[in-house]
Amino acid sequence: MAVDYTVIVVYLAGMLAMGWWGMRRAKSKSEFLVAGRRLGPAMYSGTMAAIVLGGASTIGGVGLGYQYGLSGAWMVFTIGLGLLALSVFFSARIARLKVYTVSEMLDLRYGGRAGVISGVVMWAYTLMLAVTSTIAYATIFDVLFDVNRTVAIVLGGAIVVAYSTLGGMWSITLTDMVQFVVKTIGVLLLLLPVAVVKAGGFAEMRAKLPASYFDPLGVGGETIFTYVLIYTFGMLIGQDIWQRVFTARSDRTARWGGTVAGTYCLAYALAGAVIGTAAKVLYPDLGSPDDAFATIVKDELPVGVRGLVLAAALAAVMSTSSGALIACATVANNDIWSRLRGLGKRSGEEHDEVAGNRAFILVMGLAVIGTAIALNDVVEALTVAYNLLVGGLLVPILGGLLWKRGTAEGALAAVAVGGLAVIGLMAGYGILANEPVYYGLLASLLAYVAVSLATRPTDEAVLAVWRERLAGRSPELASETVPAHQ
Repeated sequence: MAVDYTVIVVYLAGMLAMGWWGMRRAKSKSEFLVAGRRLGPAMYSGTMAAIVLGGASTIGGVGLGYQYGLSGAWMVFTIGLGLLALSVFFSARIARLKVYTVSEMLDLRYGGRAGVISGVVMWAYTLMLAVTSTIAYATIFDVLFDVNRTVAIVLGGAIVVAYSTLGGMWSITLTDMVQFVVKTIGVLLLLLPVAVVKAGGFAEMRAKLPASYFDPLGVGGETIFTYVLIYTFGMLIGQDIWQRVFTARSDRTARWGGTVAGTYCLAYALAGAVIGTAAKVLYPDLGSPDDAFATIVKDELPVGVRGLVLAAALAAVMSTSSGALIACATVANNDIWSRLRGLGKRSGEEHDEVAGNRAFILVMGLAVIGTAIALNDVVEALTVAYNLLVGGLLVPILGGLLWKRGTAEGALAAVAVGGLAVIGLMAGYGILANEPVYYGLLASLLAYVAVSLATRPTDEAVLAVWRERLAGRSPELASETVPAHQ
């Protein structure tokens, strides 16, 4: 394993070095939080694909392939569909808004009254996303170094917190680009063909496995529909995803770069399912489907290659973890803390704000590591976060982008009714049930439409500013925290 250890250690050292380099570039709030809005198509595509394809998409995607066959691709496939929908229909408008958070977009659209409540919901989602990504380090470091769960979480989490705190979005962008390349080589170009060959090829796989493993809908129609609601719609409104859209150099970059990233996700989804199917042939009696990735890597790959593929898994986890961490810190600082202290309208002092945002990343990072150590059922925690996100925020966000008649009162009602409905239904049906997100989303939509129609239309002056921003004609940010030249 010495060669494999060397590959991993060099990779981790490179991540820290890029954090240090990013610190030298992140001299303003814009540079620190959104990489100066300067990413071109190649880097934008790579980093966007890196953040959405995390440990759940890699280790979990292979596990679903092991359990269900090719239809196990649907979870990651719906993530790709969501990214494609965001890129084609919404990303250009989102990029032109020149804001930092989803809540700032809601304030801009509805007149400044939806920020804190939506910020709390978004903060809970990004926090749990970061926590579940951090817990995934335990699986990978256990295979690599045979260390216990707590040490693995602290080691992996500390590296991500370090480079994220040092350079913000620049560090995360640079490391994500490396992680994208490592994932592409490790999973698509190395593990996929090796797994298929070791399993005897597709003909042998078909002969040894039930026909359901090759049924595109084998995972079940209701499960696929739930994946669409949670993951496809979640891609449309998550702060971690929007914050990457904000890094695009132009709306054209956001649209086409995101389309390339979404297409890549579809290929990655199929690759994970095929690898999992091959693992089922090779190891039919694993204790858990999620063990399939680590088992096939450890037993079937040669020295050196094994280290690279494990680095690819580590890259997948780190990219999602770092993206969720900076999103969590950005929301906590800009949407909650600053507003509660009455600082939301202060202008200038952008250089001073870098220190504040850096401090929030460090604090949130420590909170994420502590929560990851204490938490046992990560699936339930992430389900709660996604249900609240989709049930509470999907309607007011998409409604604001698509329906002129939507009002601030309607948006607040949608967040409150949808969020409370999801919580109540999870208590009744169970956290992992499908019904809470179904009915919560419906309740949010009804509340949004009914209250919007029953209240005065949004002030025309607010809508005029909104239209100017959507058209890309206004250089100022809604929160006025960045000078006009930005």
